[in-house]
Amino acid sequence: MFGFFKKKEKKAAEVVETALTEEEKQALTVKLQELAAQIEAADPAEKEELAQLHEQLGLTYAELEETEQAIKELETSLEYKLTIKDGYKKLMSLYNAKRAEAARNGDDAGIDYYMGKMDDMRQIAKKVTISG
Repeated sequence: MFGFFKKKEKKAAEVVETALTEEEKQALTVKLQELAAQIEAADPAEKEELAQLHEQLGLTYAELEETEQAIKELETSLEYKLTIKDGYKKLMSLYNAKRAEAARNGDDAGIDYYMGKMDDMRQIAKKVTISG
């Protein structure tokens, strides 16, 4: 009557993967070049500006699925200024993806490495939250 004890059918999650078009890839490549030029021209004393530029560069690399370069730029951003914005979130997800990949490959050293990186990220979140 009410269906309290009926099992609900689980719907399979639809995974929609969107591939970038050539125009989108070219636009992102131009954006990468512009950001690199801005970083080059930036005042080294402007830590916050450099952090934002490296974060944008890292996020752009992530869009292009250039994971290693994205990780490098996002880590550089956090070296300039600790934040828990989009760059932090993306870096955490990239570390988690790399950890999962290491697990699929049976790479225990890789798992430990990326688990350590994720622990470091949690410490950053604590620092930022406490310092407000």
